[in-house]
Order: sequence, then C-alpha cells, then structure tokens
Amino acid sequence: MAQIGNIEFKGKSYTTLHINVSNSVATVSLDNAPVNALSGKMMKELQLLLKDLSEDFLIKVIVFDSKNADFFIAHVDINILNEKDILDELANEAAEGLNIFQNLGEVLRNQPQITIVKLKGIARGGGAEFVAAADMSFAALEKGKISQCEALMGIIPGGGATQYLSSKMPRRRVLEIILGSDLFDAETAERYGWINRAIKDSEIDKFVSRLAENIASLPEGVMYTMKAVLPPERFRSGFKTKDDGWAKLAFAAKAGGIMSLAMQNGAQTIEGELRIEELLRRLF
Repeated sequence: MAQIGNIEFKGKSYTTLHINVSNSVATVSLDNAPVNALSGKMMKELQLLLKDLSEDFLIKVIVFDSKNADFFIAHVDINILNEKDILDELANEAAEGLNIFQNLGEVLRNQPQITIVKLKGIARGGGAEFVAAADMSFAALEKGKISQCEALMGIIPGGGATQYLSSKMPRRRVLEIILGSDLFDAETAERYGWINRAIKDSEIDKFVSRLAENIASLPEGVMYTMKAVLPPERFRSGFKTKDDGWAKLAFAAKAGGIMSLAMQNGAQTIEGELRIEELLRRLF
C-alpha cells in the first residue's frame, strides 16, 4: 500500500496525515504504509497538527480515521528508536513528568475541540491508547478491533493505557485487557466501556458525520464550555509509576529479543499484523 503524497495544511507539510475541513469539522486520516505503525514522524505530525488546530476556533470537532482499510494504528513502530532526532525533539517538547507516548495522549485529551475516533480497522498498543485518549470513539462491528498487546512483547503499555482504561472500566477488566493481550471485537469493547458504541460498517460513516456536524453546529460557546466544565481526569502520579515500570521492562534484553524475532517473523507487514497476537505467542 503506497501513501498518496505530501499534504499541505496551514503552511505545513504532512506525509502521514491527510486533513480535510468542512462545516467546522476537521477530518484527519492516518496514512503510514504499510500498517499505520505509530512512528516518531507520525507522532510529531499529530502533535504539530493538534497544536495548529487548537488555535483555530472555527473548527469545533476533529474526527480521526484511517486511509488503511485494515489498520487504524497497528501499534508503536518497533523501529522507532531509529528515529533518534525526532524522539529527542518530542522528549524536549513533552510536558514535565510525561514520556513522549503519554504526552501525545495528553495533548489529544486536552484538545479544546471535541475529538472523535472512527475505528474501522485494528488499533493495538499505542494505537489503542490513542483511541482511549479521544473524547469519543466509535468502532465498526465488522472490522473495528482493539488490543493492548504489549505484554506479549515483554513490556507493559508505555503511554496512557493503564490510567485511561481504569477511568473507563473496573480494574478486573483492565487486567484482562492488558495481561490477556487478546484482540477485542467492537461489540465486546463497547460492552466493556472501552469505546462509545459499535456500529455497522455500512452505517458508521453517516453516524459519525452526523454527530460531528451536530456538535459543530451548536450555538457558540456550548461545546467549549462543556469541555471546560467536564475536564479530563489528571493522572500524573500514575503516569510516573507506569513509566518507571515500562522502562524497566522495555530496556531489558528479553523485550529486545522478542521484538527482534517479531520483525523477523512478519511484524509490521500486513499479513503479520493481522494475526500479531498469534505470532507473538508462538515466539515464547
């Protein structure tokens, strides 16, 4: 799957995002072939775009979807450490006490506009954390799937998963999701409170468009005031504890070995990513 090309928006060039604005709704389509892995470049472009959109008060709603029919965001790019310059830049820009993955989630959670994820493919790992950080998320019944599968790589989620999920569901379900490392279908994700609603694939585009436009057309000040009086929960102490635990596991030889083997056995290819849980379980 080839990317369509560079996109210009507000004087800046994007290579992993496509942006369209209509009726005060910005639609951001993710496009990082072949499986929409969350690379350093995509993280940088998302944060740059969110900053520009945060200063545009004519835009009331941001909808995130994917150019890839199979994947929303496969997971964090296993080769992300090769993007050292971008990672250093992201670390320097991150809010105090947050790692770069947590910072992306918090930028999204604190966006002044309403943010909506339209999940029509798979979101795993950092992609699932992005879904959980959005104000609302809707998944297609047929192909919308979500997973926190980091435990299969010898680590725990590195972004906001433990905190975000704990605010959405009981502890027992968070433990099942992270330690079970299964790929959840949209119907189960809705029942657990992970997403707002599971919707038929034939209906999800119309539903999300109608919802976004209804919110964007509300009388002036209603949406912004609602976000101000219902702010996101603060998780700073939890983020610190989670980051310490993640770093201890992530830089251990075991995790590095698993990730290396995963790449050799098809990780970050379309075929491999469609069954990544099965692939990782075979490795150990």
